[in-house]
Amino acid sequence: MAGGRERVTHLLKQLHRASCVCPAHSHTYSQGIEHAISGKTDYAFEMAVSNIRYGKGVTKEVGMDLQNMGARKVCVMTDKNLSQLPPVKAVLDSLITNGINFQIYDSVRVEPTDESFRDAIEFAKKGEFDSYVAVGGGSVIDTCKTANLYASSPESDFLDHVNAPIGKGKPVRATLKPLIAVPTTAGTGSETTGVAIFDYKELKVKTGIASRTIKPSLGVIDPLHTLCMPERVTANSGFDVLCHALESYTALPYHQRSPCPSNPMNRPAYQGSNPISDVWAIHALRIVSKYLKRAIRDPEDQEARANMHLASAFAGIGFGNAGVHLCHGMSYPISGLVKKYKAKDYNVDHSLVPHGLSVVLTSPAVFTFTAPMCPERHLEAAQIMVFFILGADISSAKIKDAGLILADTLRKFLFELNVDDGLAALGYSTADIPALVKGTLPQERVTKLSPRPQTEEELSALFESSMKLY
Repeated sequence: MAGGRERVTHLLKQLHRASCVCPAHSHTYSQGIEHAISGKTDYAFEMAVSNIRYGKGVTKEVGMDLQNMGARKVCVMTDKNLSQLPPVKAVLDSLITNGINFQIYDSVRVEPTDESFRDAIEFAKKGEFDSYVAVGGGSVIDTCKTANLYASSPESDFLDHVNAPIGKGKPVRATLKPLIAVPTTAGTGSETTGVAIFDYKELKVKTGIASRTIKPSLGVIDPLHTLCMPERVTANSGFDVLCHALESYTALPYHQRSPCPSNPMNRPAYQGSNPISDVWAIHALRIVSKYLKRAIRDPEDQEARANMHLASAFAGIGFGNAGVHLCHGMSYPISGLVKKYKAKDYNVDHSLVPHGLSVVLTSPAVFTFTAPMCPERHLEAAQIMVFFILGADISSAKIKDAGLILADTLRKFLFELNVDDGLAALGYSTADIPALVKGTLPQERVTKLSPRPQTEEELSALFESSMKLY
């Protein structure tokens, strides 16, 4: 057996020496054959994404899709605000026109909790639906994914599929029902991913479920729906897209992530940066840099809002397979430990730090911290943002300054868009940092994808640096 292993190792090393070593290819293979054989780090990545349909007015086709599927009892999920707005009306009109039998669940909570998830799951179980339609932002789509999962796997305990270490992180083995996602915000990209995020109230942190099996069957991206978004919702949703793109592009490369799964079904949805996710992340970053400011400042700018809707899906494809890292890992306690802050333009009856805001406020500190590990990628991201936002060329910038340039560009961008001046503006102080760090530590699913490992002391320093931005 040992002799056979040595022969395989020798052969793979020969192939490695004979393979292309140009910069465009060698970095995806350069972690070394020994790692792939030993199983210490992964050696492969997978791409999983929902089918996507895009076009103005394309929502009218949803009823036909369900008819084509042979759907007999459909669950339509949304929230109480959206239930009165044109996107939901467009979906219901399509269902009625095509003779689809449906029931509406409109009790989705903005920034869902384990309690709100359980309520939706109970509705889904009682309804015995054969298909689902989610109409809304990430909260609605994530809630619908989760309801579909547990209604399709009634023997599962709620924590069975929740990410470890908070949950058991068990693989999903059930066959889920078809789910059509109709996003109304340009932010989460949830219509493309196998991820559902929620607040776990007992620990006051966000966590989630991550499995390729829960991704929607179809994402129907109708840019007309984004015209309903208020200014701050547009801004905070866009910041989520921005950080999805930046974090997935700068995440630990897939071939450095450990452990290597013993079975491909155990390969995580968030695998680390890879050549395919890189394409989507960089393209999304270009669109955000070019159009987000316009989309926020002029709700009638259909070109800008339509492009941001596409950017959300593009970034979703990128991070849905590569993953995110510290901005998101640190954002979960920022949202979960909220005190009295209530974001403008969000019609909710509870304190709320919108997800995109909680993510972006730490971005200058985070990318200053991570830049030394992959400065070329940080500088490339900075060059894109500077070119589209400031109209400047920084191609002559020094690679060692990549983190500071990207951080300064982000601060300027956020200042121009009237973003709250750091965590202190949300009601946090240095006294809250230990709790914020404690809430970040369980987020290993994403924090371990940071290109730079971090200690508790370093996390404390990052939160400290994020108290004020300007």
